[in-house]
Amino acid sequence: MTPDYERALIVGAGAGLSASLARLFRAEGLEVTLASRDISDLAELSVELDALAIPCDAASADDVRSLFEAMDETGAPDVVVYNPSRRVMGPTIDTDPQAVREAVEVTALGAYYVAREAALRMVPAQKGAILFTGASAGVKGYPRSATFAMGKFALRGLAQSLAREMHPQGVHIGHFVIDGGIRNPLRPERVEGSENPDRFLCPDAIARTYWHFLEQDRSCWSWEIEVRPWVETF
Repeated sequence: MTPDYERALIVGAGAGLSASLARLFRAEGLEVTLASRDISDLAELSVELDALAIPCDAASADDVRSLFEAMDETGAPDVVVYNPSRRVMGPTIDTDPQAVREAVEVTALGAYYVAREAALRMVPAQKGAILFTGASAGVKGYPRSATFAMGKFALRGLAQSLAREMHPQGVHIGHFVIDGGIRNPLRPERVEGSENPDRFLCPDAIARTYWHFLEQDRSCWSWEIEVRPWVETF
């Protein structure tokens, strides 16, 4: 049995993967709401998709609560995607502790805030899906990237725990390990026609993978999928 989804919320919306997800969800008949700390860059996409854009700092529990309460007026989302993350790169001894804290709050704590608000609405209905955009940093720590690893490892742990808790309650949890850079129209080196474009994942293709995940029959639900370019080494 595959649920019929009606309303999608994408947190951390912008160009690239989240825009591809928004377009695909809309093409599949879902109403789409976009949330971002700064929604000024979402005006064109909002008009294109007839989507509502709501400002939200994902690292703020109050902002996240207000976001979901605003959506309650027209209908709670039954698909929620969490995309935000923040990097602090460099040797650990040179990183600023406050910047590290803020980065982990965005990447991990924000995911918890969003998942909790979504679950409060999905569990009683025994229907819904909460999807987290992860990275290879969530399964393998890299040099000079301890902060990103902290956030993404926590994100993966959250997703795995939620899957064990909520799958039996009818809520599908997904964690997507994006092992590689994603093509982005705002980054010329990551678009079609650039040198060796196969190095980068196509955001439309990733979005279709998310949709295939949502189409899974509940008799064989996954909780995690890993994707990488065919030229990427393991």
